[in-house]
Amino acid sequence: MTERPAQRVPNRQLAALIAEAGFSNAGLARRVDQLGLEHGLDLRYDKTSVTRWLRGQQPRGTTPALIAEVFTRRLGRRLSAQDLGLDACAPVYAGLEFAATPEEAVDIASGLWRKDSGSHAELRKIAFTPAGLVVPSRDWLIGRADERVGRGPDPAAGRVPAQGGRPSVPRQRQIDRGPGQRVTGGDIAALRSVGELFRTLDHAYGGGHARQALVRYLEHEAEPMLRGTYGETTGRRLFAAAADLTRLAGWTSYDIAAHGLAQRYFVQALRLAQAAGDRPYGAYVLVTMSRQAVYLGHGREAVQLARVAQQGVGSGPAPVVQALLHAAEARGHAVLGEVRAATASLVRAERALGAGRPGDDVPHWARAFDEAQLADEFGHCHRDLQQYRASAQHAERSLQLRAPGFARSRLFCRVVLATARLGLGELDQACALGAEAAQQAGEMRSVRAVEYVRDFERRLEPYRDASAVRNYRDRVAALS
Repeated sequence: MTERPAQRVPNRQLAALIAEAGFSNAGLARRVDQLGLEHGLDLRYDKTSVTRWLRGQQPRGTTPALIAEVFTRRLGRRLSAQDLGLDACAPVYAGLEFAATPEEAVDIASGLWRKDSGSHAELRKIAFTPAGLVVPSRDWLIGRADERVGRGPDPAAGRVPAQGGRPSVPRQRQIDRGPGQRVTGGDIAALRSVGELFRTLDHAYGGGHARQALVRYLEHEAEPMLRGTYGETTGRRLFAAAADLTRLAGWTSYDIAAHGLAQRYFVQALRLAQAAGDRPYGAYVLVTMSRQAVYLGHGREAVQLARVAQQGVGSGPAPVVQALLHAAEARGHAVLGEVRAATASLVRAERALGAGRPGDDVPHWARAFDEAQLADEFGHCHRDLQQYRASAQHAERSLQLRAPGFARSRLFCRVVLATARLGLGELDQACALGAEAAQQAGEMRSVRAVEYVRDFERRLEPYRDASAVRNYRDRVAALS
């Protein structure tokens, strides 16, 4: 005798919340669909779908989290899927939270590292959400510095000399790090060195080359340090190094088009930078988020992020940092087609960079913003504003000045130059430059590099019957 399937139990919790919120079934379905669009999801729920949920059917995938977020916004209190009588599901903004304490920041960031280093392929498919930029940038701007980040007594304060006045020799440290182990300056120097190594690989070969190794390093080395023992000074330096590596994990994720994951890394890097007490680096993280928004076509959000970064540091940082912040704002204005605003921001960036002096205290992350990078920013902006002659001039200058080690940046700039030449009607030169870029993109593990070339090829479409374009396509086809 076969068993009868279990009958569904009507969802009274959901029914009560619908009544409290004043939703109709159709109204709830519409709001879930709209929230899905914010997260890059094309959902097609209607009043019949809500009727099924009320009868006990469980919505699939991330939908329970979306429904919970709809009620959270409406009722003004945090609700989970389980509060609605639905199956447990990660919050829709999981990883985008700006933690209340340094301890919580470590928990959120390390949870992200662990999931990413495993076989959670779906994590790399999470959509970028512009709505997820608002709260972290606001909380960073208005938030107060953490009063304490240290864990346990400061090791330097309690060291007792050996008998006879001779300094004691510290015992050999364990090779395998465990929770509670004391963090030293050497540990932090190692984190910094590893960051430089992965940054060099990223510049030369693309974010996909060693991204996974970087994430595993964060999980297996950085997390135990953050859960170790350290005083205030060491702790601030540790959080700063962890923020830098986390931002780099986001940057490499961005380069392979894992945009939702990258967004989450950037938010957590922003919070770790706050724990470090490093305001300028937090502004740099916001600029990184602004660049991602530009790439994805969200110009308004890009401008807002760049302005928050500027407000957050004021006029204190070195001129090169100011130049970097203004250039990021210019890129956002250019994507929006705002000629005057983009030009004004570029002028401010140029003046700031020109105000720099050899003795300036320039943070390590800003040293790459030089004349080559500024010319690159000008080239991109003028391209987006369809000012092709100016774009070509600045792109050529950037290529002349840019060091060979920045291979991916040189590729991007070469495509910008090819696009400018195309806009000027110089088809042969444009195709020659595009073919060089296509060859270089094939040698990198960078989705952005491939997308730059594809964008150029889309612009070639009106000229597809020209001999230069046919030769270009033959040359690129031979590469594969």
